[in-house]
Amino acid sequence: MPDYTTRITLANQRALITGASRGLGAEIAAVFADAGADLVITGRDAAGLEATRQVVEKKGRRCLSVEADLRTLEGPRVAGRKALEFLGTVDILVNNAGVVFVDSLLGTSLEHWEETQNVNLRAPFLVAQTVVPKMIEQRRGKVINISSLAGVLAPEGHGAYSASKAGLNLLTQTMAAEWARFNIQANAVAPTVILTAMGQQVWGDPSKGSPMKARIPSRRFGEPVEVADLVLFLASPASDFICGQVIRIDGGLSAV
Repeated sequence: MPDYTTRITLANQRALITGASRGLGAEIAAVFADAGADLVITGRDAAGLEATRQVVEKKGRRCLSVEADLRTLEGPRVAGRKALEFLGTVDILVNNAGVVFVDSLLGTSLEHWEETQNVNLRAPFLVAQTVVPKMIEQRRGKVINISSLAGVLAPEGHGAYSASKAGLNLLTQTMAAEWARFNIQANAVAPTVILTAMGQQVWGDPSKGSPMKARIPSRRFGEPVEVADLVLFLASPASDFICGQVIRIDGGLSAV
């Protein structure tokens, strides 16, 4: 067996993935199951969670789906506690759940602003507060926060979203600064447009999507599995010296 398979593997690992009922979260769950991890998946869409759970279990891994509303204060904590109860510990936390409302700054409602910050920034903090103490106790863990290129480069109409993701980037770096001494690696992934349902919703109109693609040197949008493979690498032992980074996956967009 090639030696790399002992490094890029999640065998005997236990992971919590938020926002796993569809899109990137569902893709990450499938890739993690292929790599050998048992999972707890969370989201608000019961039917979507059940579909993801079935995919994971067909790959031979254990999986618990937890309906949790990350817009609330208690939802993230419930998700973390149920993951600990089912798995015993969480070796890998993937904070993937996110929302976006496209509007100008002057047109953004307070309700949309607060929901965006609550789901995209407060929830990752609260879930981590719940599960990371066990990682510290075992002196091992991975935290991967799904950010966005919009948290690094600000597009029009994404003020609330960009603010939340920029905050998540700095939260990630603070996690690294405080937890790396316990052999916990915290990193963020910052994709450009990925062809999930959310990506299609915002960029599916050719009048908007085509000019955006023209700006990307690769001349295309990303596929969910391309992000999931990067998350797998960050969750695996192969990335143990990578910590506190915001890794852009953008087809070269931020290079030009």
